[in-house]
Amino acid sequence: MWKSTKIEPASPHDLRSAFKRASLGALVALGLFGPLIGLRSDQGPTGALEVTPRWSWLAIAIAAVFLGTFVRALLFGTEPVVVEGRLPKSMQRLIAPVGRLVAPAILLFALAVPVLFFNNRYLLDLGILVLTYVMLGWGLNIVVGLAGLLDLGYVAFYAVGAYSYALLAQNFGWSFWICLPLAGMLAAFWGILLGFPVLRLRGDYLAIVTLAFGEIIRLVLLNWQSFTGGPNGIGGIPRPSFFGIPFNDDEDGFAAVFGLPYTATYRIVFLYYLILGLALITNWVTLRLRRLPIGRAWEALREDEIACRSLGINTTNTKLTAFAMGAMFGGFAGSFFATRQGFISPESFTFTESAQVLAIVVLGGMGSQLGVAIAAFAMLSAFELFREFEQYRMLVFGLAMVLIMIWRPRGLIASRTPSAFLKQPKVVPAELVREGRA
Repeated sequence: MWKSTKIEPASPHDLRSAFKRASLGALVALGLFGPLIGLRSDQGPTGALEVTPRWSWLAIAIAAVFLGTFVRALLFGTEPVVVEGRLPKSMQRLIAPVGRLVAPAILLFALAVPVLFFNNRYLLDLGILVLTYVMLGWGLNIVVGLAGLLDLGYVAFYAVGAYSYALLAQNFGWSFWICLPLAGMLAAFWGILLGFPVLRLRGDYLAIVTLAFGEIIRLVLLNWQSFTGGPNGIGGIPRPSFFGIPFNDDEDGFAAVFGLPYTATYRIVFLYYLILGLALITNWVTLRLRRLPIGRAWEALREDEIACRSLGINTTNTKLTAFAMGAMFGGFAGSFFATRQGFISPESFTFTESAQVLAIVVLGGMGSQLGVAIAAFAMLSAFELFREFEQYRMLVFGLAMVLIMIWRPRGLIASRTPSAFLKQPKVVPAELVREGRA
């Protein structure tokens, strides 16, 4: 039965209260947008910093905030609308089939991208980038979405995987297929090392420690020049091959072996399907783990750590396995990043990368695999669309995040449903009990 409870505001069309609320919003916008939009800093001819005011742009931004807040206050008042209950069964029957078709449709489109856009190198590279962040988001989703541990240093495992692959491939001459699992295991080892110091930490303190861990890894890579190359990075990283067949124009190359005309696009298509396969493996393993006792322990830890400990669950092992599994998939993604780029440096693993992956997980919905994939596609595609407006891209991105958090506080696709359910008790007739047949 559909039930809705609407909290009516005291005076929804009161112009005075709407004007006060809009004025307050404009004042806050002035404080936020003043330094960002109202002032522009440029380097002058003499090298000195020159600040140019842009009062027209600032006035437009403040006017937009004032009008938007004023109209919202008039239409909806100051109190939110609270809706309780479930949708009617008729609407659930209409929505359910559409929801079940979304994931297969996305998978089919992902498989068909190289066929549809074979001659478009830009879209293929964008697809590889999106799938890389989808894999990173699914790896971080284990730590943040399932176990409820806020990790701001996830880029450290990404860097460990990339540097592990680069050093093993260059110094030992091992192939990609040998270095890939080793890079994942080394990243998982560092995940366990991070897990031990933060066993007793929660919330903001856990976030600060993980953030510091990510910066420590970056600074070590930056200063250990004899081992990691320092700020110069590592170049000439070996490319992956198709079961020993390289993607070059030699007689033993991929095109010559299969009788195809040589083009560099074959290697890009191979890299696309490679990261797609790694991402699907990450998704499959995560879904399987959620149905195992360790996955249920992660969810119990996320909901209430004290209750989780009182039930006899070893929270130490639960946290360590979450960090290790998330770090392992981050290491896999890092090794792919290294072999795709052919060059890595500490500048590729800054805090911005961790923040972007965390934003993908939060916006998509913590614990939701499909939501993370949609959020990664939407964010990276939006970045490319707004590339021409680089000065305002992060401003638009921040505004979009605020709007989504107001509209969908738990993300685009909230998924906090438990993986285990108690069965409904069967009602046994009293006659069967008296006759001894039940």
